[in-house]
Amino acid sequence: MTLKQLRYTVTVADIGNITEAAKRLYIAQPSLTTAIIELEKEYGITIFNRGKKGITITNEGEEFLGYARQILEQANLIEDRYMGQTKRKTKFCVSSQHYSFVVEAFVELLKKYGGESYEFHMRETQTFDIIDDVAHLRSEVGVLYLNKFNETVIRKTLKDNGLFFTPLFKAKPHVFIGKGSPLASKKKLTPEDLKPYPRLSYEQGSHNSFYFSEEILSTLDCDKDLIVCDRATLFNMLVGLNGYTICSGVISEELNGSNIIAKPLDVDDYMEIGYILPTSIKPSPMTVKYISLLEELVK
Repeated sequence: MTLKQLRYTVTVADIGNITEAAKRLYIAQPSLTTAIIELEKEYGITIFNRGKKGITITNEGEEFLGYARQILEQANLIEDRYMGQTKRKTKFCVSSQHYSFVVEAFVELLKKYGGESYEFHMRETQTFDIIDDVAHLRSEVGVLYLNKFNETVIRKTLKDNGLFFTPLFKAKPHVFIGKGSPLASKKKLTPEDLKPYPRLSYEQGSHNSFYFSEEILSTLDCDKDLIVCDRATLFNMLVGLNGYTICSGVISEELNGSNIIAKPLDVDDYMEIGYILPTSIKPSPMTVKYISLLEELVK
């Protein structure tokens, strides 16, 4: 195994196409293919499945790539420290459910520690993808919630993926609605109050189990369900259709405007929001700084 082989393999995985990866790496495609095949033979694994429609990453390939990315990151740090190279871009990735305080901490991290050259990724994504991103080191840290309904399933999934959960805070359920909603005048809402209105929730893809839902009380009957993929669409529909979504109640007016308000929901439930990290890998200095910013914001 060489660092060059690892870089080749990670580049192919990131781009998803051997021909394009070869162009990016400035090498011939046959040479790139040979380097990866030799690496697979050395470790007795199959990293990529090759077919007429291109390549796909195998399960053991995903695991291997997680270790490969970690090794390359450490190699880059050594080169920067001891070979006098020009400082590389600062890189950092977060995967999270749709929480404004996570984005707020991300912005603060970028302002304080991004430096002159950086590549930061903020992935607001599906619950299972958050777990998968952190497990395979595509993201340094993930943010999601547990409650009495999903905790057993989520904790088992985290354990199976070599991850652990650390709580940040526990929130009582709230409802996000538009400032002009007919519900806006009420101090507190009940599930009965919500029945006439459209319920908005985030798409969970192929893992669309109730246990992976980003919204609590997802098993409640609702005649009008709207499923969306991003925060802007959800907020626009809250305002335009007098819809609602059940949430933690934490929102940044600076980032999201003043048209969305939060109302307490009168139910016996909670959301324990926290971050996930790999069990066997020490967090990077940037990850530690980001977690510190999260903790300051949620105080």
